[in-house]
Amino acid sequence: MHAARFTSRLYAPSEQLELLNEGVGVTNAAYRTTPGSGDLRRSDFVGAAERLEAMARELRPGWIGFVGKEAYRGVFGERPELGVQERTLGDTQLFVLPSSSPANAAVPWGERLHWFRELAGRSSGLPTRVGVRGLLVDDAGRTLLFRYGNEYAMWWISPGGGQEPGETDEQTLRRELREECGLPDFELGPLLWESERWGLDELGHGGTIHRWYLVRVPAFDNAPELDLRAEGSHEERWFTADELAGLPTRPEDLVERLRNASGS
Repeated sequence: MHAARFTSRLYAPSEQLELLNEGVGVTNAAYRTTPGSGDLRRSDFVGAAERLEAMARELRPGWIGFVGKEAYRGVFGERPELGVQERTLGDTQLFVLPSSSPANAAVPWGERLHWFRELAGRSSGLPTRVGVRGLLVDDAGRTLLFRYGNEYAMWWISPGGGQEPGETDEQTLRRELREECGLPDFELGPLLWESERWGLDELGHGGTIHRWYLVRVPAFDNAPELDLRAEGSHEERWFTADELAGLPTRPEDLVERLRNASGS
C-alpha cells in the first residue's frame, strides 16, 4: 500500500486502524484463515455481499478494492478480471487487485504494484496529466534512457516530461529535450504510441497520458541544462535493444518498440 502511495508511510499490521487517518479502511471478505485462496469454501463468504453493500451504503467509499480474484468471486459468485469492474455498489466502484499472499508468488512484484498503483491513482480523484517523450534513436540504433526509482522499484524511461498549459506536443518535447539533453534542434518524427499510466508519482495528478514521438539523432553526449539529479534521474545511458533486454522499462515492452523503431 505504501509502495503505491495509498499511505504516507509504511504501516505495521498492528496499526491497521490508523489507516483510517489516511482515508483508507481494510476489512475481510472471508474471516477464516486458510493456507491459500483455494482452501476457502462457499460457506466462508456467507453474508459477505450484504455486509459490503451495507458498508458502501453507510460509509459511501469511492472505491472498494478486492485483494485477489477469489475474494471477489467468493463475495459475488462471478469470476473477475483484474481492474475496474462493471458491477458497482451504489456509487461505490469496485476494483480487483492481484492477491498479495505469498501463495501468489508467481505474480511478480512489479505486476502486483502496477494494479495497486492504478487503484491509487483512480481513487485519488486527481486529474491526469499529459506527458510527451521522445524515443531518441541514433545511427547505431541506440536509444537514450534515464533511470528513475524509489525504495521499491527502479525503471528506465525516455527523456521528456509534463505538458504545460497551452503547449503543443512539439513545443513540450522541444523544451524537455533542450532542458534534459541539451538538444537544441532536431527533426520531430511521427507519434509512435500513446499510453495511460495511473499512479501518484506526479504530485497533484492521479496518472499520466504519455505520448512517445520518434526522434532520430546523431550520437551525442548528453549535456542537460538542468541538474538531472535534482529532477529525480539517477543515471542516463545509451542502450542498444540487446543491452536493454531484461531491464525494467516504461513501457514494459520498450525493447520491442525500440527494435521496431530502429529497424533492428
